[in-house]
Amino acid sequence: MQIDPTPEPIVEDDDAIRAAVADADVHALLIAVAHCTGDLSILRDDLQPDPEAMLLVPDGGLSPERVAEGRAIAAAALAQYRDAGSPPAPVPTTDDLRAMFDFLIGAPAPEEYFTLLREELAVEGDLRAPDWHKDDVAPDVEFSVAIIGSGMSGLIAAHRLHQAGIDFVVFEKNEDVGGTWWENTYPGCRVDVPNHLYSYSFAQTGDWPQFFSSQEVLLDYFRTCADRFGLREHVRFCTEVTRVEFEDADQTWQVYTRDAGGKVTTEVFNAVVSAVGQLNRPSMPAIEGTDSFAGEWFHSARWRDDISLDGKRVAVIGTGASAVQFIPHVAERAERLFVFQRTPPWLVPSEKYAEDLPDGMRWVLRHVPSYARWDRLWLFWRTHEGLLPMAKVDPNWPDQERSVSESNDMIRQLLTGYLQLSVPDAEVFEKILPAYPPIAKRVVFDNGTWGKTLLRDNVELIADRIDEINEKGIRTVDGTQHDVDVVIYGTGFQASKFLTPMKVTGLGGIDLHESWDGDARAYLGITVPGFPNLFLLYGPNTNIVINGSIVYFSECEVHYLIQSIRMLLEHNLESMECKSDVHDAYNERVDAGNRAMAWGASSVNSWYKNASGRVAQNWPFSMLEYWQQTRTPDPDDYVLR
Repeated sequence: MQIDPTPEPIVEDDDAIRAAVADADVHALLIAVAHCTGDLSILRDDLQPDPEAMLLVPDGGLSPERVAEGRAIAAAALAQYRDAGSPPAPVPTTDDLRAMFDFLIGAPAPEEYFTLLREELAVEGDLRAPDWHKDDVAPDVEFSVAIIGSGMSGLIAAHRLHQAGIDFVVFEKNEDVGGTWWENTYPGCRVDVPNHLYSYSFAQTGDWPQFFSSQEVLLDYFRTCADRFGLREHVRFCTEVTRVEFEDADQTWQVYTRDAGGKVTTEVFNAVVSAVGQLNRPSMPAIEGTDSFAGEWFHSARWRDDISLDGKRVAVIGTGASAVQFIPHVAERAERLFVFQRTPPWLVPSEKYAEDLPDGMRWVLRHVPSYARWDRLWLFWRTHEGLLPMAKVDPNWPDQERSVSESNDMIRQLLTGYLQLSVPDAEVFEKILPAYPPIAKRVVFDNGTWGKTLLRDNVELIADRIDEINEKGIRTVDGTQHDVDVVIYGTGFQASKFLTPMKVTGLGGIDLHESWDGDARAYLGITVPGFPNLFLLYGPNTNIVINGSIVYFSECEVHYLIQSIRMLLEHNLESMECKSDVHDAYNERVDAGNRAMAWGASSVNSWYKNASGRVAQNWPFSMLEYWQQTRTPDPDDYVLR
């Protein structure tokens, strides 16, 4: 996979160009062509997307005639661009960017979004790169950082620290980078965010083979980024951090590690960055008798390719996001498949979910400069709010167990209709129809495969609660025994157990997990009182549900990290510790925000909530607000030493 490859010159004839652009998104296409040709006149008002329709209506609300006209204009401009020798795209002026953003949004771009959009686009270069270097700020000060984890967030942190000239080491328990995309290898594993959006703003590629990438492709992307940015030499693979301890006397962190051979090492760092993620520790259900099963069993996050499923009687427990992806593949191999459903998911139709990119789209990505970046920005704008307004609770709405507002109920009706079309069998439909509001639990993307799988002759969907697992299989509360050869747990992750199983000790010997007492909290999801110079990535309440990409949040968090280190170095400080009152006020606001959303108001069980029922995962506000809050640390928020 190539990162930011040089565009190939256009040599195809006019007919080939017209055929290729027919596969591209018309708005991303027009704006990318305007950019590479410098001709903004093709961004006509009558071709702008409808701001009210761009999320749910194809082609931004344009009529088929307008779409065809837009593509014809783009094709003609590309033919002229070809005849001019396919020169490099000019760097747009600020005024040009404003005009292009106005076209993209379908209205004058809000001023508060301009800088954010400019950063996300990154056609002028990596605008989120540190604008300082340690050699200029504090050349004689020693400062080192330990990063725990080399998944998506850890690699961003490593890249930015490298750019800023800060010494760092990445500790990775696995044998390669990629985090969750290295660990999860179950069949059908793929991301549920479009490729260009689930990627770094500073590292774009036109090599995506599908609209939503599979695990193998995403792992290749993160491996390529690690190589491209020279990060591998800083990673200690097969090395697990077992505990970190803050030393009050010299304001440093001691990091204890264990390598693959069992050797224990202790090293000292000025700061620690936890990039261990949330979706990496499998969660096993509390079902009586799990140890008594005589057959083979495993969790989907630890997939066992050495266990044959062919011709076997297989049980899958769970129908969440991972299970919906791998169950169709298991159904094709098993003689008999019993699917034990705990809570049915809402399915969101996505025809392109497992589709390959059409040839024309691949051509555009290779030949039209910055098309990938404009397509990414188009996706970002369409989804930056996403369905967030439809998840907000209307306190006057009746029957909030089924929906939380008029717009939320509209979504319920639409998704119910999709389920009916997908599963015409009345008995199965009744089992899979959720009784909770849409967006209260993670939605699952579906291209029709789920319904077809449940209707297979060798598949049985069981909605009765499991009473016990015994030597031969699974017995439900109605007394029915299901004898099986293999049990697969599709039961998710211990998402609310942040930073486990590490032991983290802060000021005065305070234990992080004891202080949290099962209810993890952090200021901005990043810093915690009592733990100076400890920075969390993908920490408490930094998950997004139905808008945007988690990569965006990680980039914001790492920007805050880099600015925090700059503050320490510029002012000759050793540490920064979040003030308790600042932390508490922030979390009160986040809690109130989550209670006003479907996932907080509903009683449905979900991984968004911790054991006490508090939403410990989700960010309930806009993506713009999080970006604004993480621009730079406020010294008044911290005890500085």
